[in-house]
Amino acid sequence: MPLTATEVKQAKPEGKPRKLADGGGLHLLIQPSGAKYWRYKYRYGGKEKTLALGVYPEVSLKEARDAHQQARKQLSNGIDPGAAKKVEKLTRHLAAAESFEAVAREWYTQKMPEKSESYRVRTGRILEKDLYPVLGNRPIADVTAPELLAALRRIEARGANDIAHRAKQTAGQVFRFAVATGRAERDPSADLKGALKPKGQKKHHAAITDPRELGRLLVAIDGFEGTPIVKAALRLSPLLFQRPGELRAMEWAEINWDESRWEIPADKMKMGQPHIVPLCSQALALLRDLHPLTGRGRYVFPSARGASRCLSDNAVRVALRTIGYGKDQITPHGFRATARTILDELLGYRVDWIEHQLAHAVKDANGRAYNRTAHLEGRAKMMQGWADYLDNLKAQAMAGNVITAKFGN
Repeated sequence: MPLTATEVKQAKPEGKPRKLADGGGLHLLIQPSGAKYWRYKYRYGGKEKTLALGVYPEVSLKEARDAHQQARKQLSNGIDPGAAKKVEKLTRHLAAAESFEAVAREWYTQKMPEKSESYRVRTGRILEKDLYPVLGNRPIADVTAPELLAALRRIEARGANDIAHRAKQTAGQVFRFAVATGRAERDPSADLKGALKPKGQKKHHAAITDPRELGRLLVAIDGFEGTPIVKAALRLSPLLFQRPGELRAMEWAEINWDESRWEIPADKMKMGQPHIVPLCSQALALLRDLHPLTGRGRYVFPSARGASRCLSDNAVRVALRTIGYGKDQITPHGFRATARTILDELLGYRVDWIEHQLAHAVKDANGRAYNRTAHLEGRAKMMQGWADYLDNLKAQAMAGNVITAKFGN
């Protein structure tokens, strides 16, 4: 007699494995441990074989019978159901290895080490948050332009048009990697030209460019009562005017004390090129004061959560808020605009020196990019002049006046 659901549920283990037959070769194997397995015994090619159909109760009696009937149908068509199952399993494995997510992770592992930390983090976030949830399980060769557009529309729906464009660019790189490695025939992102909403307006970081206000800010920075590490990072921000991520990730091994300069490797830079920051006497003094505190570790500004990572990206921002400056007045990134404006418009330094020091892409008359040592002597004098100018602004602010005269360059 066929089994009932109640019989299957109430079947008890014994001292040795036992079987409850359901008919047609289907049976429930009950182990002494209490585990229950669905099995199908059949003959193929003159040999007796057994096909595993699942574990009870994950696979119910009805589901086991459905699988049993499917296997019997394969057998009647001359197909070994056991061999067919192995092929199906292998096919699923191969499909998973060539899914969008699998190919994207391989691409990321191969291509991202040469990129800056900020670029790696941004790209990884786009993949994990925006692309994998929609496209991750799809065979990359089968992904169509409308499918990719649907993923990008989800990003636009939350108002992140700029991120949608970045996600399209990232997906395109993954597809082109798949084409190059023989796992796709073309890049469907190329079909989406003009399909996305326009990017938002370029974000301008709040900056103080009025000398009187800048002097007051410098006085407030000196009065900051936070930790020595955060205070040092805050004081160096206007002096060096590097990108906030570059400053907080500064390492002691990058400080060339003999040449009085900070040598940043290419993998930390937005433009992917090594960069040199001449260190003025004021910056060197700040670093020497900090060295006894953090000099035994890797980072100049280690995180309070552990020396294995650098200061968080919020530390300097929060410090500015603590001394009374809102995000509409000044941001850590805004110190770059402050320096760019005053060095050019008030102090009269050469624009190409300033652009080099900001690590912007600067080319010569022949369209070739300058190397990192271009105009280094002039930039060193400019950085010292800038630091001296800031000291004078601070002194005048404390005295109630602000000096705006040019310094020699």
